[in-house]
Amino acid sequence: MRTLLLRWCALFLALLLAAPASAHPVPFSYVDLEVHDAAVEGRIRVHLVDIAPVLGLADPEALLDPAVREANRARIERYLASRIAFERGGFQRARWGAMAVVDEDEALELTFAIAGAPEGALALDTDLFPADPNHQTFVNVYEDGGLRQQFILSAESDPVTYYRGTTAGALAVMGTFIPSGVHHIMIGPDHILFLVGLLLLGGGWRRLVTIVTAFTIGHSITLSLAALDIVTPPAWLIEPAIALSIVVVGADNLLQGKEKGRDLRAWVAAAFGLVHGFGFANVLKEFGLPQEALGWSLFSFNVGVELGQLAIVLVVASALALMRRRFPAADKWVVTGGSVVVIAAGGYWFVERVFFGGI
Repeated sequence: MRTLLLRWCALFLALLLAAPASAHPVPFSYVDLEVHDAAVEGRIRVHLVDIAPVLGLADPEALLDPAVREANRARIERYLASRIAFERGGFQRARWGAMAVVDEDEALELTFAIAGAPEGALALDTDLFPADPNHQTFVNVYEDGGLRQQFILSAESDPVTYYRGTTAGALAVMGTFIPSGVHHIMIGPDHILFLVGLLLLGGGWRRLVTIVTAFTIGHSITLSLAALDIVTPPAWLIEPAIALSIVVVGADNLLQGKEKGRDLRAWVAAAFGLVHGFGFANVLKEFGLPQEALGWSLFSFNVGVELGQLAIVLVVASALALMRRRFPAADKWVVTGGSVVVIAAGGYWFVERVFFGGI
């Protein structure tokens, strides 16, 4: 009796393990986009168990019947078009092609074509089946016969952008990343204060341009290295180091005030530009680097940062020069007071970022 019971238990366990891992296939859909000069073509693949409830079908396998599929074809196409935001309403004007059952009778695949020359930057956002919070859509983008970009989109994902490998695509990258670089330098008080600290001692325009150029060279090197994942120091190290660089600039100003003729600002700018570049890279990574246009995006972001820096230098240096002409006696007090403010702010940020996690 005991032997018979053990055999039944073994048989039950074997049947349990032999059963499918889940009655519901993994909640994934797939969108393939093939970008051509005159159109965008591709395929959409969705599981029967995902699309059937949308159609009001209790049994997903009903879609294996060609008659049922054709009867619901228009509704399927309208639903998919309504759940994918692409190229300014692209799927609303899509011409749908063949529909077939694939993946061992578990999914439907529909082909489509969107006529018209695509733009340089193609934005995409989709949440195909919001009733399932775990559902994800895998997107593959092809151009010139090769796979150029892959995305994974879900209900929590932000829209993504594909930049074409054309002149229009390069211009689109520049139109996105140059303003982003300008915006980042303008909203970064630590970067701005570092620049202001470098400018407090004044000097001719050639000298000031040399200092700013040294800073640009430094941060461009490390921005590229970090953005390309060649060198990636952690933020908990870089952010306090940026704050410390501000303290050093202020202290150097006070020392230079006592030792005339010793102007090391260009060297300080270049050295700490390397540190600030890693900070820029952290922001650029959060923004998202298009793999198909790495060179253009890095170049454009650097150009934006440089334009922002030049605007700051122009305003601050002009204001300091005007002050020195009108109130020459106040120059020493401005340099000393300004440097103390720079040191105090940098010290505050350093303590905050090291001891209170203010990163």
